Amino acid sequence: MNIFHTLIEQMQVMQLPLTAVTLTAVPRADTPLLLMLHWHGFRKQPMAALPMLKPVLQPVPGSALQINDRWRQPEMVEEAVLDAAWQLGAWDVQREEHRACTYIGATDQETFACKQAFGKYDEELENELLVSEAPDRDEMLQLGAKVGYIRWQFRPVNGGVWQSTAEDDTLLEDGRRIPPCPIRPLALKGGKMSTTAFRLGQINRIILLR
Repeated sequence: MNIFHTLIEQMQVMQLPLTAVTLTAVPRADTPLLLMLHWHGFRKQPMAALPMLKPVLQPVPGSALQINDRWRQPEMVEEAVLDAAWQLGAWDVQREEHRACTYIGATDQETFACKQAFGKYDEELENELLVSEAPDRDEMLQLGAKVGYIRWQFRPVNGGVWQSTAEDDTLLEDGRRIPPCPIRPLALKGGKMSTTAFRLGQINRIILLR
């Protein structure tokens, strides 16, 4: 499983900076993974009702990609996420573990978070926010709602909007890092909602504030 190469290929095609990358998995071996890339950019969108006016600028929708690589343990997926985040210069990786949201008493917030993790919105809004190449996304959402899901997120420096503002002494000039990633996966906590942060970057200098 090489998430880093998949991201590089997409970045070369889109030629746009990224704001964030998320990957969602259902904790069941060999189930598909959903990789979502959140782009920073705008496109001209003509107004159908008023074609004579200048096109309005609309945000470029994110990309949803299905990864069908085989895996046995969530730690294998996490290792691939950490590797991609490390090479692309992310400051950290945030891991969220979510329980099922179909049980009696589940909150609307949990249900919405589950849908959002799998890129599911109102149909009209979804067409504006996401371009999907994930044919099994509906099934992934249904299973995730029943058994829970894991979501990783990081913000790349290389190829991202953060390169000019990054304060990180582990980065090369282009915002990348040399593999391998020294941070190892951690066992899942299980149960209720939990968040784990993997710190990748560090600052060794003394920064003087003006």
